[in-house]
Amino acid sequence: MTIHPVLAEVTQRIVERSHASRSAYLAKIDAARGKGAKRHHLSCGNLAHGFAACGEHDKDALRNGHAANIAIVTAYNDMLSAHQPYERYPELIRGLARARGATAQVAGGVPAMCDGVTQGRPGMDLSLFSRDLIAMATAVSLSHDMYEGAVYLGICDKIVPGMLIGALSFGHFSSAFIPSGPMPSGIPNEEKSKVRQAFAAGKASRAELLEAEARSYHGAGTCTFYGTANSNQMLMEIMGVHVPGASFEAPDTPLRDALTALAVDRVLATDCLGEHYLPLGRIIDERAIVNGVVGLHATGGSTNHLLHLVAIARAAGIELRWDDFDALSAVVPLLARVYPNGYADVNHFHEAGGMAYLMDQLLDAGLLHGDVHTIMGHGLDAYRQQPSLVDGSLAWTPVSKESGNRGVLRSITEPFRHDGGLRMLKGNVGRGVIKVSSVPEDRMVVEAPAIVFDEQDDVKAAFDRGELNRDFVAVVRFQGPRARGMPELHKLTPTLSLLQDRGHRVALLTDGRMSGASGRVPAAIHVTPEAEAGGPIARIRTGDLVRVDAVTGSMEVLVPADEWNARIPDNVDLSAHHTGMGRELFAMFRQSAVTADLGAGVF
Repeated sequence: MTIHPVLAEVTQRIVERSHASRSAYLAKIDAARGKGAKRHHLSCGNLAHGFAACGEHDKDALRNGHAANIAIVTAYNDMLSAHQPYERYPELIRGLARARGATAQVAGGVPAMCDGVTQGRPGMDLSLFSRDLIAMATAVSLSHDMYEGAVYLGICDKIVPGMLIGALSFGHFSSAFIPSGPMPSGIPNEEKSKVRQAFAAGKASRAELLEAEARSYHGAGTCTFYGTANSNQMLMEIMGVHVPGASFEAPDTPLRDALTALAVDRVLATDCLGEHYLPLGRIIDERAIVNGVVGLHATGGSTNHLLHLVAIARAAGIELRWDDFDALSAVVPLLARVYPNGYADVNHFHEAGGMAYLMDQLLDAGLLHGDVHTIMGHGLDAYRQQPSLVDGSLAWTPVSKESGNRGVLRSITEPFRHDGGLRMLKGNVGRGVIKVSSVPEDRMVVEAPAIVFDEQDDVKAAFDRGELNRDFVAVVRFQGPRARGMPELHKLTPTLSLLQDRGHRVALLTDGRMSGASGRVPAAIHVTPEAEAGGPIARIRTGDLVRVDAVTGSMEVLVPADEWNARIPDNVDLSAHHTGMGRELFAMFRQSAVTADLGAGVF
């Protein structure tokens, strides 16, 4: 297999710019491996604390045995539908470890907020920074020198990136991420979207909207649209820290449990006590990071990963830049259409061939590095196989070269688009990103007067007053990491979508986020420098002509350069917006946050 030249060029560029930091990282994890079981280097008092609450079998194994002890880091709570199935996983994993002569302990839990519950609420201001808190909590969980490997139970938006960042700080452990799978398909996503728009227009009641939402989000498992949570699952599989086929298998099935058992097997087979040692920090290398970016483009994945992947890479000593995303986007075709980029959900994607089909197609085209390390060992060929149960045992079948549903998943020879779904934007407003995989061709360029807002709620209020029945670019600023914590602005989607459906040419320009569910309205997001830092977005005035051009990759305010450069950025008093419960605890995050193109976190 010949690697595509652009893939090779981008990877080499990343390797060269990351040489010093990556070498230092690898030296750190190599030194941390040590010799023998970690717990036997503890003092007697330390070790006694570590096994005090265990049953007699596990206590004896931890006290006298030399097999691995696996850390379980869990994001379980039963409010998040995706994480509710994890309630029974610790006992399952402990039993699997015992059956293999090893032990497992819950090392700790991490926060797990639901973006779906906090959308448009003050809690959303805490969401992005919860990623960094989760990373810290993961590291705290692993800090006891009791473990030789780890499994991570997490799925949703900031949880997997946070866990992975924290896990990479203990990158000398053999590690696997274990998902729980998506909930069954509910009402069609387009039907739900229509009810949302009808409610925004005052043509549906709250009871009708709640009924539609409840029929969509209706059971245990991950939400089925292709937002950040399911983009996380795609990334963990294509980067090799899920076992093959694990991402989108349904919860609480015999096959799901068999895949969980395989993940435990692989952690034990590659732990630091054996000759096949393969730590997480060696799996997540420059090639794996590039594979993740390719997967994001090929599936039209969440724009949140323009932040998360940059931060994840840095945790492994790798310097990933937005320019790398841009270069790869030009050559990676869009092979999947999953809502909001199409009618289907992730269950339909899985049934059509799913990750195995996607990776098989990309490997054949030279658009993935196949010579990487994964939790399965060396190479990605295992990920071309689909799992099933035969007489109670896992069996593997090569994936078909034909898609099971060409409306959802296509081959490399007939893609939905010949380029990826994410593009960079540059201009006199700064830098930003746009997701174009679901934007209509006639809306790839929007040039219209700006209407400036400092709160997303003000957009809906202006709509209700009848002020938005025209072409315009909504400029929603002071939403960046230092200002508000960079909340997602999904309350804007129904209103802007409705106006677009009425025939108006509308777009969004913001230093906030829209994640994987931004939909059909062109949205220039993650604008940096942010308004709170005096960025150019704070110079925009209502009435300025603004051009958002996803074809040329530009975002410009069309005023004379001398006037533009002479403007003083607006300075908004944000104290009134810092009153949400818990916000004061996140003051250090807002004060220390780096820019969006560096990951919008504190690391």
